[in-house]
Amino acid sequence: MQIAIDGPAGAGKSTIAKAAAHSCGMIYVDTGAIYRSVAYALIQGGTDTEDTDAVGSALTGIVPSLAFVGGEQHVYVNGEDVSDKIRTPEISMTTSHISAYPCVRAFLLETQRRIARENDVIMDGRDIGTVVLPDADVKIFLTASPECRAKRRYDELIAKGEQVTYEQTLADVIGRDKQDTERETAPLRQADDAVLVDTSDLTLEQSIDAVTELIRRAR
Repeated sequence: MQIAIDGPAGAGKSTIAKAAAHSCGMIYVDTGAIYRSVAYALIQGGTDTEDTDAVGSALTGIVPSLAFVGGEQHVYVNGEDVSDKIRTPEISMTTSHISAYPCVRAFLLETQRRIARENDVIMDGRDIGTVVLPDADVKIFLTASPECRAKRRYDELIAKGEQVTYEQTLADVIGRDKQDTERETAPLRQADDAVLVDTSDLTLEQSIDAVTELIRRAR
């Protein structure tokens, strides 16, 4: 069974999809983390991420992979566990930038589809229902207002000890939305047959319940 969850940054996709997958006995695949691992590798390798040719050349030396340890997804790149290193604002913006490159999307497309073919999955990202899994059994577009998403992200970063302001976090969220929706290749949009779930006024538990119910109805 294939469940596609798309939506903008900070909508709670990863947290909600992970909880729903656990509840439904499925594997959660955070495709954004795979893209982030590539961004991390490019930055660590000193690649000019503004140069599409340089990025394309560097991809040949990058090997992203996933492993599920104790039910938790761990993200690796070239054998290094980068799960805790890919959630910084720099990685977020770089990821949004390079994910617009056709060479990067083609590089990771088959990896995502292979995982979905081999498992019952809940996969989240920006173009899962529109590009990666167009025939998914359930498609959900998960969103929330920019202000709500910025507040959640700000609280998360502060809890990690990051020195950020709410205003800067909101500006980052709005900037990320602009990049994701306006890029030429696989822009963020709601699939025609996706169910819209707005979590702005929902608690985390209510959001998880809403998504889980949609999945259970399709079984």
